[in-house]
Amino acid sequence: MQVGRSARNATGTFVVALALPTLLPLGAQPRPVTVARPGNASAAPATPSTPAGPTYHVYAGAESADKIYRIRFDGRTATVEREIPIGELPAEMEGPHGLAISADGRFLHMTTGHGFPDGKYWQFVLGPDTLAGPGLLLGTFPASIDATPDGRYTYSVNFNLHGDMVPSSVSVVHVANLAEVARIVTCTMPHGSRVSPDGRFHYSACMMDDELVEIDTRTQQVSRRFHLARGSEGARPADGGAMLQMWIDGARRVSGGRTGDPAEVGYPAMAGHQHAMTPATCSPTWAQPSADSRRIYIACNKGDEILEIDRDTWTITRRFATGRGPYNLGVTPDGTMLVASLKQGSQIELFDLASGRSVARVPSSTTLAHGVAMSTDSRYAFVTSEGVGAAPGKVDVIDLRARVKVGTVDIGPQASGIAFWKVTP
Repeated sequence: MQVGRSARNATGTFVVALALPTLLPLGAQPRPVTVARPGNASAAPATPSTPAGPTYHVYAGAESADKIYRIRFDGRTATVEREIPIGELPAEMEGPHGLAISADGRFLHMTTGHGFPDGKYWQFVLGPDTLAGPGLLLGTFPASIDATPDGRYTYSVNFNLHGDMVPSSVSVVHVANLAEVARIVTCTMPHGSRVSPDGRFHYSACMMDDELVEIDTRTQQVSRRFHLARGSEGARPADGGAMLQMWIDGARRVSGGRTGDPAEVGYPAMAGHQHAMTPATCSPTWAQPSADSRRIYIACNKGDEILEIDRDTWTITRRFATGRGPYNLGVTPDGTMLVASLKQGSQIELFDLASGRSVARVPSSTTLAHGVAMSTDSRYAFVTSEGVGAAPGKVDVIDLRARVKVGTVDIGPQASGIAFWKVTP
Protein backbone atom coordinates (compact mmCIF):
# COMPACT_ATOMS: atom_id res chain seq x y z
CA MET A 1 0.00 0.00 0.00
CA GLN A 2 1.10 3.61 -0.41
CA VAL A 3 1.72 5.57 2.75
CA GLY A 4 1.67 9.34 2.57
CA ARG A 5 2.52 10.77 5.99
CA SER A 6 2.08 9.61 9.54
CA ALA A 7 2.00 10.93 13.07
CA ARG A 8 0.98 10.06 16.59
CA ASN A 9 -1.98 11.65 18.27
CA ALA A 10 -2.09 12.70 21.92
CA THR A 11 -2.92 9.19 23.12
CA GLY A 12 0.03 7.65 21.29
CA THR A 13 -2.12 5.95 18.69
CA PHE A 14 -0.37 5.65 15.36
CA VAL A 15 -2.26 7.57 12.70
CA VAL A 16 -1.71 6.85 9.04
CA ALA A 17 -2.64 9.09 6.14
CA LEU A 18 -2.87 7.16 2.91
CA ALA A 19 -2.03 8.34 -0.59
CA LEU A 20 -4.85 6.73 -2.51
CA PRO A 21 -4.53 5.62 -6.11
CA THR A 22 -6.52 7.42 -8.76
CA LEU A 23 -10.03 6.00 -8.93
CA LEU A 24 -12.52 5.81 -11.69
CA PRO A 25 -15.17 8.55 -11.52
CA LEU A 26 -18.01 7.56 -9.26
CA GLY A 27 -20.40 7.76 -12.16
CA ALA A 28 -18.43 5.00 -13.90
CA GLN A 29 -19.33 2.47 -11.22
CA PRO A 30 -21.86 -0.14 -12.33
CA ARG A 31 -25.38 0.97 -11.50
CA PRO A 32 -27.40 -1.15 -9.08
CA VAL A 33 -29.79 -3.38 -10.96
CA THR A 34 -33.18 -4.37 -9.65
CA VAL A 35 -34.01 -7.86 -10.82
CA ALA A 36 -37.07 -10.03 -10.69
CA ARG A 37 -36.07 -13.51 -9.62
CA PRO A 38 -39.24 -15.58 -9.30
CA GLY A 39 -37.27 -18.82 -9.50
CA ASN A 40 -34.87 -17.75 -6.78
CA ALA A 41 -37.25 -17.50 -3.83
CA SER A 42 -37.96 -20.49 -1.67
CA ALA A 43 -41.22 -20.74 0.22
CA ALA A 44 -41.17 -21.57 3.90
CA PRO A 45 -41.78 -25.17 4.90
CA ALA A 46 -45.38 -26.16 5.44
CA THR A 47 -44.70 -26.73 9.13
CA PRO A 48 -44.82 -24.55 11.07
CA SER A 49 -47.18 -22.19 9.25
CA THR A 50 -45.84 -18.65 9.30
CA PRO A 51 -48.55 -15.95 9.41
CA ALA A 52 -48.30 -12.82 7.30
CA GLY A 53 -46.78 -9.92 9.16
CA PRO A 54 -43.90 -7.43 8.97
CA THR A 55 -41.28 -7.55 6.22
CA TYR A 56 -37.61 -7.95 7.12
CA HIS A 57 -34.73 -6.54 5.05
CA VAL A 58 -31.09 -7.69 5.12
CA TYR A 59 -27.96 -7.21 3.00
CA ALA A 60 -25.58 -10.08 2.23
CA GLY A 61 -22.33 -10.26 0.27
CA ALA A 62 -21.06 -12.95 -2.11
CA GLU A 63 -17.28 -12.85 -2.41
CA SER A 64 -16.94 -14.83 -5.64
CA ALA A 65 -19.72 -12.88 -7.37
CA ASP A 66 -18.51 -9.37 -6.42
CA LYS A 67 -22.07 -8.47 -5.48
CA ILE A 68 -24.14 -7.39 -2.52
CA TYR A 69 -27.72 -8.64 -2.35
CA ARG A 70 -30.66 -6.90 -0.72
CA ILE A 71 -33.03 -9.56 0.56
CA ARG A 72 -36.59 -9.27 1.86
CA PHE A 73 -38.44 -11.80 3.98
CA ASP A 74 -42.19 -11.33 4.44
CA GLY A 75 -42.65 -14.03 7.08
CA ARG A 76 -43.22 -16.69 4.42
CA THR A 77 -40.82 -16.18 1.53
CA ALA A 78 -37.26 -14.90 1.20
CA THR A 79 -36.54 -13.06 -2.05
CA VAL A 80 -33.64 -11.18 -3.62
CA GLU A 81 -35.04 -7.75 -4.47
CA ARG A 82 -31.82 -6.11 -5.64
CA GLU A 83 -28.29 -7.04 -6.76
CA ILE A 84 -25.57 -4.41 -6.31
CA PRO A 85 -22.33 -4.91 -8.28
CA ILE A 86 -19.24 -3.80 -6.36
CA GLY A 87 -15.60 -3.14 -7.17
CA GLU A 88 -13.42 -1.19 -9.57
CA LEU A 89 -11.65 -3.83 -11.67
CA PRO A 90 -13.93 -5.98 -13.84
CA ALA A 91 -11.25 -8.63 -14.39
CA GLU A 92 -10.39 -9.04 -10.71
CA MET A 93 -12.36 -10.59 -7.84
CA GLU A 94 -12.43 -8.03 -5.04
CA GLY A 95 -14.56 -9.98 -2.59
CA PRO A 96 -17.16 -8.22 -0.41
CA HIS A 97 -16.53 -9.80 2.98
CA GLY A 98 -17.56 -7.70 5.97
CA LEU A 99 -20.92 -5.87 6.15
CA ALA A 100 -22.29 -3.60 8.88
CA ILE A 101 -25.20 -1.16 8.92
CA SER A 102 -25.22 2.10 10.86
CA ALA A 103 -27.57 2.27 13.85
CA ASP A 104 -29.69 4.91 12.11
CA GLY A 105 -30.12 2.66 9.06
CA ARG A 106 -28.65 5.20 6.63
CA PHE A 107 -25.37 3.57 5.62
CA LEU A 108 -23.98 0.18 4.74
CA HIS A 109 -20.29 -0.23 5.62
CA MET A 110 -18.48 -2.89 3.61
CA THR A 111 -14.96 -4.26 3.27
CA THR A 112 -13.48 -5.96 0.24
CA GLY A 113 -10.80 -8.47 1.16
CA HIS A 114 -9.02 -8.49 -2.21
CA GLY A 115 -8.54 -6.01 -5.01
CA PHE A 116 -5.88 -3.36 -5.51
CA PRO A 117 -3.74 -3.98 -3.65
CA ASP A 118 -5.22 -5.58 -0.52
CA GLY A 119 -8.83 -4.52 -0.13
CA LYS A 120 -10.74 -1.42 0.91
CA TYR A 121 -13.50 0.12 3.02
CA TRP A 122 -16.63 1.20 1.12
CA GLN A 123 -19.70 3.15 2.21
CA PHE A 124 -23.12 2.87 0.57
CA VAL A 125 -26.23 5.00 1.06
CA LEU A 126 -29.03 2.57 1.83
CA GLY A 127 -32.24 2.61 -0.15
CA PRO A 128 -30.79 3.83 -3.45
CA ASP A 129 -27.74 1.65 -2.59
CA THR A 130 -25.27 4.06 -4.13
CA LEU A 131 -21.66 4.75 -3.15
CA ALA A 132 -21.10 7.62 -0.74
CA GLY A 133 -17.54 8.14 -1.95
CA PRO A 134 -14.37 6.43 -3.16
CA GLY A 135 -13.03 3.31 -1.52
CA LEU A 136 -10.41 3.66 1.22
CA LEU A 137 -7.33 1.44 1.40
CA LEU A 138 -6.94 -0.31 4.75
CA GLY A 139 -4.56 -3.07 5.85
CA THR A 140 -4.02 -6.50 4.34
CA PHE A 141 -7.29 -8.39 3.76
CA PRO A 142 -9.74 -6.24 5.77
CA ALA A 143 -12.40 -8.72 6.86
CA SER A 144 -15.07 -8.32 9.58
CA ILE A 145 -16.35 -4.80 10.23
CA ASP A 146 -18.59 -3.07 12.78
CA ALA A 147 -19.74 0.49 13.46
CA THR A 148 -19.99 2.38 16.73
CA PRO A 149 -23.55 3.05 17.95
CA ASP A 150 -23.12 6.81 17.43
CA GLY A 151 -22.22 6.16 13.77
CA ARG A 152 -18.93 8.06 13.91
CA TYR A 153 -16.43 5.23 13.42
CA THR A 154 -16.04 1.78 11.92
CA TYR A 155 -13.57 -0.89 13.04
CA SER A 156 -12.20 -3.38 10.50
CA VAL A 157 -9.88 -6.26 11.34
CA ASN A 158 -7.01 -6.70 8.86
CA PHE A 159 -7.03 -10.49 8.69
CA ASN A 160 -3.90 -10.82 6.50
CA LEU A 161 -5.11 -14.14 5.05
CA HIS A 162 -2.49 -14.44 2.32
CA GLY A 163 0.52 -12.75 3.90
CA ASP A 164 3.29 -13.85 6.23
CA MET A 165 2.25 -15.12 9.66
CA VAL A 166 2.97 -11.82 11.38
CA PRO A 167 0.96 -9.62 13.76
CA SER A 168 -1.74 -7.56 12.07
CA SER A 169 -4.07 -4.73 13.03
CA VAL A 170 -7.48 -3.11 13.36
CA SER A 171 -8.27 -0.11 11.14
CA VAL A 172 -10.42 2.71 12.54
CA VAL A 173 -12.27 4.82 9.94
CA HIS A 174 -13.93 8.16 10.60
CA VAL A 175 -17.18 7.76 8.71
CA ALA A 176 -17.99 11.41 7.93
CA ASN A 177 -14.54 12.09 6.45
CA LEU A 178 -13.96 8.66 4.88
CA ALA A 179 -10.51 8.64 6.50
CA GLU A 180 -8.51 6.02 8.39
CA VAL A 181 -7.66 7.71 11.69
CA ALA A 182 -5.86 4.86 13.47
CA ARG A 183 -4.34 1.46 12.77
CA ILE A 184 -3.94 -0.49 16.01
CA VAL A 185 -1.62 -3.52 16.03
CA THR A 186 -3.34 -6.38 17.84
CA CYS A 187 -2.29 -9.95 16.95
CA THR A 188 -1.96 -12.60 14.25
CA MET A 189 -5.01 -13.03 11.99
CA PRO A 190 -7.58 -10.92 13.90
CA HIS A 191 -11.22 -11.72 13.10
CA GLY A 192 -14.74 -11.14 14.39
CA SER A 193 -14.85 -7.34 14.74
CA ARG A 194 -17.61 -6.22 17.14
CA VAL A 195 -18.30 -3.03 19.13
CA SER A 196 -20.16 -3.39 22.45
CA PRO A 197 -23.72 -2.01 22.39
CA ASP A 198 -22.72 0.70 24.90
CA GLY A 199 -20.02 1.83 22.44
CA ARG A 200 -17.18 1.71 24.99
CA PHE A 201 -15.10 -1.17 23.65
CA HIS A 202 -14.22 -3.01 20.47
CA TYR A 203 -13.55 -6.76 20.55
CA SER A 204 -11.78 -9.05 18.12
CA ALA A 205 -10.34 -12.56 18.29
CA CYS A 206 -6.87 -13.72 17.26
CA MET A 207 -7.11 -17.00 15.37
CA MET A 208 -3.43 -17.90 15.58
CA ASP A 209 -2.64 -16.44 19.00
CA ASP A 210 -5.67 -17.80 20.93
CA GLU A 211 -6.47 -14.34 22.29
CA LEU A 212 -9.35 -11.95 22.80
CA VAL A 213 -8.33 -8.31 22.33
CA GLU A 214 -10.24 -5.35 23.77
CA ILE A 215 -9.77 -1.83 22.36
CA ASP A 216 -10.97 1.22 24.29
CA THR A 217 -12.90 3.30 21.74
CA ARG A 218 -12.15 6.49 23.69
CA THR A 219 -8.37 6.17 23.45
CA GLN A 220 -8.09 3.92 20.33
CA GLN A 221 -5.62 1.71 22.19
CA VAL A 222 -5.60 -1.92 23.29
CA SER A 223 -6.92 -1.91 26.87
CA ARG A 224 -6.93 -5.64 27.76
CA ARG A 225 -6.13 -9.11 26.41
CA PHE A 226 -7.43 -12.53 27.41
CA HIS A 227 -5.61 -15.78 26.60
CA LEU A 228 -8.05 -18.46 25.42
CA ALA A 229 -5.92 -21.61 25.16
CA ARG A 230 -7.37 -24.41 27.25
CA GLY A 231 -5.50 -24.87 30.50
CA SER A 232 -3.88 -21.42 30.46
CA GLU A 233 -6.87 -19.09 30.20
CA GLY A 234 -6.59 -15.66 31.76
CA ALA A 235 -5.55 -12.03 31.44
CA ARG A 236 -2.44 -11.07 29.49
CA PRO A 237 -0.53 -7.76 29.25
CA ALA A 238 -2.36 -5.17 27.18
CA ASP A 239 0.81 -4.44 25.19
CA GLY A 240 1.01 -8.05 24.01
CA GLY A 241 4.33 -8.74 25.71
CA ALA A 242 7.95 -8.49 24.61
CA MET A 243 7.64 -10.60 21.44
CA LEU A 244 4.83 -8.52 19.93
CA GLN A 245 6.67 -5.31 20.76
CA MET A 246 9.79 -6.68 19.06
CA TRP A 247 7.85 -7.27 15.87
CA ILE A 248 6.26 -3.82 15.99
CA ASP A 249 9.64 -2.16 16.56
CA GLY A 250 11.12 -4.13 13.66
CA ALA A 251 8.37 -2.93 11.35
CA ARG A 252 8.95 0.66 12.40
CA ARG A 253 12.68 0.41 11.69
CA VAL A 254 12.09 -0.85 8.15
CA SER A 255 9.41 1.72 7.39
CA GLY A 256 11.30 4.66 8.88
CA GLY A 257 8.81 4.89 11.73
CA ARG A 258 5.80 5.36 9.47
CA THR A 259 3.82 2.36 10.69
CA GLY A 260 3.97 -0.19 13.46
CA ASP A 261 1.98 -2.84 11.55
CA PRO A 262 4.33 -5.74 10.66
CA ALA A 263 1.86 -7.00 8.06
CA GLU A 264 2.41 -3.85 6.02
CA VAL A 265 6.17 -4.18 5.62
CA GLY A 266 6.57 -7.94 5.44
CA TYR A 267 8.78 -10.56 7.01
CA PRO A 268 12.19 -8.96 6.32
CA ALA A 269 11.41 -6.38 9.00
CA MET A 270 11.77 -9.12 11.59
CA ALA A 271 14.89 -10.79 10.22
CA GLY A 272 16.59 -12.79 12.95
CA HIS A 273 13.41 -13.20 14.99
CA GLN A 274 10.72 -15.84 14.91
CA HIS A 275 7.13 -15.33 15.95
CA ALA A 276 6.73 -17.75 18.85
CA MET A 277 3.36 -19.40 18.27
CA THR A 278 2.07 -22.48 20.07
CA PRO A 279 -0.60 -24.62 18.38
CA ALA A 280 -4.03 -23.06 18.98
CA THR A 281 -6.56 -25.04 21.02
CA CYS A 282 -9.38 -22.50 20.63
CA SER A 283 -8.58 -20.78 17.30
CA PRO A 284 -11.22 -18.10 17.92
CA THR A 285 -13.07 -16.70 14.93
CA TRP A 286 -15.60 -14.37 16.56
CA ALA A 287 -16.03 -12.11 19.60
CA GLN A 288 -19.65 -11.16 20.28
CA PRO A 289 -20.65 -8.80 23.12
CA SER A 290 -23.92 -9.52 24.91
CA ALA A 291 -26.94 -7.26 24.48
CA ASP A 292 -26.20 -5.54 27.81
CA SER A 293 -22.43 -5.28 27.05
CA ARG A 294 -21.56 -7.17 30.27
CA ARG A 295 -20.29 -10.36 28.65
CA ILE A 296 -18.34 -11.40 25.54
CA TYR A 297 -18.95 -14.69 23.71
CA ILE A 298 -16.00 -16.26 21.91
CA ALA A 299 -16.38 -18.85 19.13
CA CYS A 300 -13.61 -21.44 19.54
CA ASN A 301 -13.63 -22.82 16.01
CA LYS A 302 -11.06 -25.51 16.75
CA GLY A 303 -12.24 -26.33 20.26
CA ASP A 304 -15.94 -26.79 19.34
CA GLU A 305 -17.14 -24.57 22.15
CA ILE A 306 -18.22 -21.03 22.96
CA LEU A 307 -16.67 -19.24 25.94
CA GLU A 308 -18.52 -16.61 27.97
CA ILE A 309 -16.24 -13.95 29.51
CA ASP A 310 -17.44 -11.49 32.12
CA ARG A 311 -16.34 -7.99 31.17
CA ASP A 312 -16.01 -6.71 34.74
CA THR A 313 -14.13 -9.62 36.31
CA TRP A 314 -12.32 -10.57 33.05
CA THR A 315 -12.84 -14.27 33.77
CA ILE A 316 -14.55 -17.18 31.99
CA THR A 317 -17.99 -17.69 33.51
CA ARG A 318 -19.48 -20.41 31.26
CA ARG A 319 -18.56 -22.81 28.46
CA PHE A 320 -21.06 -23.95 25.83
CA ALA A 321 -20.26 -27.16 23.95
CA THR A 322 -21.18 -26.81 20.26
CA GLY A 323 -21.38 -28.80 17.06
CA ARG A 324 -18.42 -28.85 14.71
CA GLY A 325 -16.69 -25.54 14.04
CA PRO A 326 -18.53 -22.54 15.54
CA TYR A 327 -17.60 -19.61 13.30
CA ASN A 328 -19.74 -16.45 13.57
CA LEU A 329 -22.06 -15.50 16.43
CA GLY A 330 -25.08 -13.29 16.99
CA VAL A 331 -27.07 -12.31 20.08
CA THR A 332 -30.71 -11.27 19.97
CA PRO A 333 -31.28 -7.63 20.96
CA ASP A 334 -33.49 -8.79 23.85
CA GLY A 335 -30.52 -10.78 25.21
CA THR A 336 -32.31 -14.13 25.37
CA MET A 337 -30.63 -16.16 22.63
CA LEU A 338 -27.19 -16.78 21.14
CA VAL A 339 -26.92 -18.05 17.54
CA ALA A 340 -23.80 -19.70 16.11
CA SER A 341 -22.98 -20.71 12.56
CA LEU A 342 -21.20 -24.09 12.55
CA LYS A 343 -18.96 -23.74 9.51
CA GLN A 344 -17.51 -27.24 9.33
CA GLY A 345 -20.75 -28.80 10.61
CA SER A 346 -22.99 -26.94 8.09
CA GLN A 347 -25.52 -26.17 10.82
CA ILE A 348 -26.94 -23.25 12.80
CA GLU A 349 -27.00 -23.78 16.57
CA LEU A 350 -29.31 -21.92 18.98
CA PHE A 351 -28.55 -21.39 22.68
CA ASP A 352 -30.88 -20.21 25.43
CA LEU A 353 -28.73 -17.74 27.35
CA ALA A 354 -30.63 -17.97 30.61
CA SER A 355 -29.94 -21.69 30.96
CA GLY A 356 -26.85 -21.94 28.76
CA ARG A 357 -28.40 -24.93 26.97
CA SER A 358 -28.33 -25.69 23.26
CA VAL A 359 -31.98 -25.76 22.19
CA ALA A 360 -31.66 -26.57 18.48
CA ARG A 361 -29.29 -27.43 15.65
CA VAL A 362 -30.74 -26.55 12.26
CA PRO A 363 -29.06 -27.84 9.06
CA SER A 364 -27.96 -25.03 6.75
CA SER A 365 -29.15 -25.15 3.14
CA THR A 366 -25.64 -25.69 1.81
CA THR A 367 -22.13 -26.24 3.14
CA LEU A 368 -19.86 -23.85 5.09
CA ALA A 369 -22.25 -21.86 7.27
CA HIS A 370 -20.79 -18.37 7.70
CA GLY A 371 -22.39 -15.04 8.73
CA VAL A 372 -25.12 -14.37 11.30
CA ALA A 373 -27.45 -11.36 11.53
CA MET A 374 -30.31 -10.89 14.00
CA SER A 375 -33.57 -9.04 13.38
CA THR A 376 -34.12 -6.02 15.62
CA ASP A 377 -37.29 -7.57 17.09
CA SER A 378 -35.34 -10.72 18.10
CA ARG A 379 -37.68 -12.91 16.02
CA TYR A 380 -35.40 -14.20 13.24
CA ALA A 381 -31.76 -15.02 12.53
CA PHE A 382 -30.43 -14.67 8.97
CA VAL A 383 -27.43 -16.90 8.20
CA THR A 384 -25.26 -17.12 5.08
CA SER A 385 -23.65 -20.32 3.82
CA GLU A 386 -20.82 -20.17 1.31
CA GLY A 387 -21.31 -23.34 -0.73
CA VAL A 388 -18.44 -24.90 -2.67
CA GLY A 389 -16.98 -23.92 -6.05
CA ALA A 390 -19.52 -22.40 -8.43
CA ALA A 391 -22.51 -23.55 -6.35
CA PRO A 392 -24.73 -20.66 -5.22
CA GLY A 393 -24.44 -19.33 -1.71
CA LYS A 394 -27.53 -19.33 0.48
CA VAL A 395 -29.24 -17.13 3.03
CA ASP A 396 -31.32 -19.11 5.53
CA VAL A 397 -34.00 -17.61 7.76
CA ILE A 398 -34.35 -19.20 11.21
CA ASP A 399 -37.50 -18.66 13.29
CA LEU A 400 -36.11 -18.23 16.82
CA ARG A 401 -39.45 -19.02 18.45
CA ALA A 402 -40.22 -22.20 16.51
CA ARG A 403 -36.47 -22.97 16.25
CA VAL A 404 -36.71 -24.12 12.63
CA LYS A 405 -35.72 -22.82 9.19
CA VAL A 406 -38.63 -20.99 7.58
CA GLY A 407 -37.04 -19.63 4.40
CA THR A 408 -34.00 -19.73 2.15
CA VAL A 409 -32.82 -17.89 -0.94
CA ASP A 410 -29.94 -18.31 -3.40
CA ILE A 411 -27.32 -15.59 -3.85
CA GLY A 412 -23.88 -15.64 -5.49
CA PRO A 413 -21.08 -18.08 -4.68
CA GLN A 414 -19.14 -17.79 -1.41
CA ALA A 415 -21.80 -15.96 0.57
CA SER A 416 -20.17 -14.43 3.64
CA GLY A 417 -20.93 -11.14 5.40
CA ILE A 418 -24.52 -10.28 6.30
CA ALA A 419 -26.17 -7.35 8.10
CA PHE A 420 -29.75 -6.68 9.17
CA TRP A 421 -31.27 -3.43 7.89
CA LYS A 422 -34.85 -2.87 9.07
CA VAL A 423 -38.39 -4.14 9.66
CA THR A 424 -41.25 -2.57 7.74
CA PRO A 425 -45.01 -3.01 8.31
